[in-house]
Amino acid sequence: MTSFVPPPRDCALCPRLVELRHSCRHKEPSWHNAPVESFGDITAHILIVGLAPGLRGANRTGRPFTGDAAGGYLFTMLRRFGLATGDYREDGEDDIRLAGVRITNAVRCLPPDNKPVAAEINACRPYLAAEIAAMPHLDTIVTLGRLAHDATLRAAGLRPAAVPFRHAGNQPIEMQHRMIRIISSYHCSRYNTQTGRLTDERFAGIFRMITAREGGDAR
Repeated sequence: MTSFVPPPRDCALCPRLVELRHSCRHKEPSWHNAPVESFGDITAHILIVGLAPGLRGANRTGRPFTGDAAGGYLFTMLRRFGLATGDYREDGEDDIRLAGVRITNAVRCLPPDNKPVAAEINACRPYLAAEIAAMPHLDTIVTLGRLAHDATLRAAGLRPAAVPFRHAGNQPIEMQHRMIRIISSYHCSRYNTQTGRLTDERFAGIFRMITAREGGDAR
């Protein structure tokens, strides 16, 4: 197993993100306002990959998918399928524990308007690649949204066209000399849930896929 070192607090790889970080630190000095580290044990066998921290979500709390509607929904679904325990709070001051799951983002710093550009995704790619390599029991990666999906494939040295993004995609691929399932889902953002693009049944279906090999039931 290789070691994984997250980006430093004052990572300077992306000038646009650094500028926004400094602005956030000035406006909200009590917030995290730094690259967001992954949540969950490195020995987990499931890795959930989002795109980037949200302004009032992970950028505020310092924990992926914590502090906004998308995070609340994700943790609710994880608990529903036995992949997490505890009570979620938006400030992250809770007792949530993940069971066999690790959560991360393709881009570790807050991007303007929640939209990283290609150069920023590319600059952060070595961290995602190193994290995947450092997970000794990893057998399933869940990608939330097309950009996170494509970033994950590129981190594994694959072209996105090799495994095109589609909701409920479920395909085993060879990644870093081992077979890993790539399960893709629409992002659990407020926009996607409110517009009906991602219904509760469709998102639950993703978690049935995740837990299928573990005897998970059809909740």
